[in-house]
Amino acid sequence: MKLSKLGSLLRDSKSRRSCLCSLLPTALLLCLVFFIGSAFIATDYKEKLTRLRIADSMQDNTSNMCKNQFRPYGSEPLPKGIISKASNLEMRPLWGSLKEEKKSSNFTSLFAIAAGIKQKDNVNQMIKKFLSCDSVIMIFHYDGVVDGWNDLEWWFAKRFLHPDIVAEYNYIFLWDEDLGVENFDPLRYLTIVDEEGLEISQPALDTAKSEVHHQLTARGRRSRVHRRIYKSRNGVKCDGNSTGPPCTGWVEMMAPVFSRKAWRCTWYMIQNDLIHAWGMDKEMGYCAQGDRTKNVGIVDAEYIVHQGLPTLGGLDESKTPPGSHGYDDRMQVRLQSYKDLAIFKHRWKKAVEEDECWVDPYLQTAKA
Repeated sequence: MKLSKLGSLLRDSKSRRSCLCSLLPTALLLCLVFFIGSAFIATDYKEKLTRLRIADSMQDNTSNMCKNQFRPYGSEPLPKGIISKASNLEMRPLWGSLKEEKKSSNFTSLFAIAAGIKQKDNVNQMIKKFLSCDSVIMIFHYDGVVDGWNDLEWWFAKRFLHPDIVAEYNYIFLWDEDLGVENFDPLRYLTIVDEEGLEISQPALDTAKSEVHHQLTARGRRSRVHRRIYKSRNGVKCDGNSTGPPCTGWVEMMAPVFSRKAWRCTWYMIQNDLIHAWGMDKEMGYCAQGDRTKNVGIVDAEYIVHQGLPTLGGLDESKTPPGSHGYDDRMQVRLQSYKDLAIFKHRWKKAVEEDECWVDPYLQTAKA
């Protein structure tokens, strides 16, 4: 009986050992599969994590790039390629393509003028000159009650010559209507301005035929261009060390010519509620894209005549008796001009005092 139990125990022991022996390879195989699988999973996880980090980094870089990318205000919802930042004043056909005409000049320019019917012949002569060099012409036509305004082009310019609209033009002429251009050639003028590096300029005035208000704008017969005067007047000494008006760095408001960049700056200076723009001439040098003593000048080689016609009120003051309607209108406009001048000077002074970040480069030069 005991022997049979012993035999049974031995058989069970052998069976267990046999079972364990058979399970051991399976367990080892499972462990091997687990470790290999874990290695693959870990590697795959690391690769995915790396890809995610790279993607996040690229997204951050793209985000930073987009944040730093300048876009016109209001155009943010649009894709960059569809944004048209500028325009021009070219006429377009209702159908068909615009014919490309060969330009006679390397310069694209815009000639803008405020004109009334009384100066039709005079303005016509100017337009013929500018059309000959492929300039674009823009006439701000006025008559009737606004015939009493002068420097009207500045009122129009603020509203219709936004820098983005005229960005395609190298130079902008903004002229009065009482100018004689018999001795003036626009193409030669632009060539000189370009070669001399003038950002703001005007043709010199023929002293024999013009109404000259400032010595700086009088024509010099021995020079191609002049940028300063060396005379003392009204207690102001002008010499080679002068850095600003009335000696250097400015032009009159009757016939200024601006480069594209200078006009963008000047446009912001034009006060929307002031018609006559008096006072701007002496501060215009700040828009000269650098040193106003070098980048602002008067072109003597191409000169004009300032006829000084009485466009204020539309009547000749010398022939209009005091007390008449025309005389009173003219005096009212003249008074408004001086009011505009006082307002502009006050605003300039106030702006300088309040802007802690603005530095006057010419004040620093004077101190040095």
